[in-house]
Amino acid sequence: MNLDPGWLLLLSISLEVWSLPLDRNATPQEAQPPQEDKQEDNVDTGLYYDRYLREVIEVLETDPHFREKLQTANTEDIKNGRLSKELDLVGHHVRTRLDELKRQEVSRLRMLLKAKLDSTNTQSLQMDHASLLKQFEHLDPHNQNTFEAKDLELLISTATKDLENYDAERHDEFKRYEMLKEHERREYLKGLDQEKREKEEKRMEELKEKHRKHPKVNAPGSVAQLREVWEETDGLDPTEFNPKTFFKLHDANGDGVLDEQELEALFAKELEKVYDPKNEEDDMMEMEEERLRMREHVMKNVDINQDRLVSLEEFLKSTDKKEFNNPKEWDTLDDTKPVFTEAELQRFEAELRTKEEELGRRAESLRQEQDLLKERGKALEAQRREYQQAVLEMSQRKEKQAVEGQPPTGPNGELQFHQEMQKLEDQGAKAPVEQEAQNNLPAEPPQNLPVHT
Repeated sequence: MNLDPGWLLLLSISLEVWSLPLDRNATPQEAQPPQEDKQEDNVDTGLYYDRYLREVIEVLETDPHFREKLQTANTEDIKNGRLSKELDLVGHHVRTRLDELKRQEVSRLRMLLKAKLDSTNTQSLQMDHASLLKQFEHLDPHNQNTFEAKDLELLISTATKDLENYDAERHDEFKRYEMLKEHERREYLKGLDQEKREKEEKRMEELKEKHRKHPKVNAPGSVAQLREVWEETDGLDPTEFNPKTFFKLHDANGDGVLDEQELEALFAKELEKVYDPKNEEDDMMEMEEERLRMREHVMKNVDINQDRLVSLEEFLKSTDKKEFNNPKEWDTLDDTKPVFTEAELQRFEAELRTKEEELGRRAESLRQEQDLLKERGKALEAQRREYQQAVLEMSQRKEKQAVEGQPPTGPNGELQFHQEMQKLEDQGAKAPVEQEAQNNLPAEPPQNLPVHT
């Protein structure tokens, strides 16, 4: 997805820079980046709404009117919301697509909220999504169905603010990484006896010393650093170095500015002098921190209007500075003071202990619940076996009675007679009753007796 400088101006969203194959025999005028078959890939901004942001920009850029306004807009037009008002003039199909994107984003945020509530065992009979969505600042939570000018204004302002804080967050993340690494190193050494500890400390120090032994690192953005890229990466004659041609060569997406990712790509050769992923002593997390330091150094010296982009004019002006031709030697992370103090490390370790204790309590609670479930499982298993045994005994009893010719028994052991036996019993019970009834009938007068006159 190509982004106009208007978007790049505020959001610093750009395309990943790919190494461009150049003809080593070509002259500087001929060495231009290929216009066709140019590989591009999106660089994640690190924002939790990165995909939504990109999709909104992509849809808006399909509208000719909005794209034209964007190309002529300046920083203030975008920041103060004037550009957002142009949303009312975009095509119907664009608005429909934006409405759909917003509904998808709202649905995603609802799922995130539900997952968060479920993970904290928060019980809610009726979730107020409108209130909960207020914590997300990149859209209007009161209107969850349509994308309006306010949504665009909130998206731009929130992304701008978040991206401005992104570098600071990266530094803080690296600082915590370094403190954790030092904490683990100390804990590891504590677990060793004196002899092994001294041996391991010596090995670690040797690795540090090996890491420090590297070629000289040129200051980022200096003529020496750029000439090295010109010669080794671009394959051009260092005596013919031309800043303007260099700028055009490394403006990979041809938008007229060098964005942060395009600048960081220029430092690859310098970083390779210090870091090798195959070496045990080289930490790749430190390499990324070094890359960030280099980019910030160049931006501080070159980015005059502080829009997080380097224009051709700014780039050419930087080549006239004294620092460009006679820079100070670049100090790597190993040459600078530690990124944390001992006091900060102690506070960090206290936080770790608190978290470990909390995790221990939760683990114990889960273990107790697991034991209880196991006991319940055992009780249910015993009950199941009793039922199976009862059914088996009843089945065996019926089979035995059938073999011996005995009447079957019921579930409680009572006899169950066949239908014929029941009829015989009924008949036997009726016979005495009928005999008694006949005995009670009056006697008939005797026949053929003499008659007295």
